Amino acid sequence: MREVVLLSSAIEVTGALAGITVVDLSRLLPGPYCSMVLADLGADVIKVEEPGRGDYLRDFPPKANKEGAMYLAINRNKKSMTLNLKTEQGREILFELVRKADVLLEGYRPGVMKKLGLGYSDLEEVNPRLVYCSISGYGQGGPLEHRAGHDINYLALAGILGFTGTREGVPSIPGVQVADVGGGAMPAVVSILAALMARERTGEGQYIDVAMLDGAVSWLSMFAGKYFVDAESPGPSSTMLNGGIPCYNVYRTKDRRYMALGALEPRFWTAFCQAVERQDLLDRQFDTGAKGREVFNQLADLFAGITMDEWVEFFKDIDCCCEPVNNFTEVFDHPQVKHRNLVSEVEHPTEGKIRQIAFPAKLSKTPGTIRSASPALGEHTEAVLAGLGYTNEE
Repeated sequence: MREVVLLSSAIEVTGALAGITVVDLSRLLPGPYCSMVLADLGADVIKVEEPGRGDYLRDFPPKANKEGAMYLAINRNKKSMTLNLKTEQGREILFELVRKADVLLEGYRPGVMKKLGLGYSDLEEVNPRLVYCSISGYGQGGPLEHRAGHDINYLALAGILGFTGTREGVPSIPGVQVADVGGGAMPAVVSILAALMARERTGEGQYIDVAMLDGAVSWLSMFAGKYFVDAESPGPSSTMLNGGIPCYNVYRTKDRRYMALGALEPRFWTAFCQAVERQDLLDRQFDTGAKGREVFNQLADLFAGITMDEWVEFFKDIDCCCEPVNNFTEVFDHPQVKHRNLVSEVEHPTEGKIRQIAFPAKLSKTPGTIRSASPALGEHTEAVLAGLGYTNEE
């Protein structure tokens, strides 16, 4: 029998969650992003993938070499094993994994895990301390429970697309997946950590139902508070924080780039107006409607006078919350981003040197780290099985 390696592998495990084992059945973005955060903080994440194909992100272009760049970006610090959950033996192995695990994470449509005999009630019998987290589009219940969806759909139903867009009322799709990450992955991370803390007090695990629509709706909190009072449904460029006022807006420059002005507090607006010699606008910071459009047009003409780089130089010593709208090249070359060490490099056995976004928060004693590159499909299958006590023949 091989050496037992399930809870201590060739991947050095350090960090705040060292000793916590996560069995991750998810794929694509929400679940893998969640388990990446847990892994960065030291959890031992075993990524269970479908034999032959694995996580669909492996095939998404562009590829670094053999693996998709997006897969490599969010599956670091994990082990990969392949397992056919449609077979009796595959389910038996998963039960063995769960017996030694702290967390199970899955992202199937509601009912799939139960149909496989792997629902929470099934696995709770095997491990009462298990924290079982399901991430789905619409949650475990309700009229949309089994409906397919993607980030754009959740944002649309949540009303976020409805007041994100141009002054003409055309919705704009956010460049990042707000519902997938902010509405699904991060609530799952927080809930899993909370459930693990609760388990320390009670000795019992629990079930977590995360719906990306729910999470997206929760992002409305501040604006919903206003709506519940005045019953006014906001549209694009209609509120203080989505382009409805001149002092908090985006302006095009001479070279067709953009500057983002966020002079929301009066002192910042005053500093801005004094810097551009437009003291006549000091009392027009919060103008709306036709008056607001008039101020916006005047500032649009002002910003169009010189290039973005010239504005950056102009505002570098002026404390008025005005910054350039950067492209990716400018982001990763920015001195602040470099100073914060937000990009890390890891060596991958088949893909070469891979640059990735580092764990963003700075923990003084148990920092989030990138300890290993994203695994090849099934790279750790034998090691994980050996850790469960299976022999070479088995």
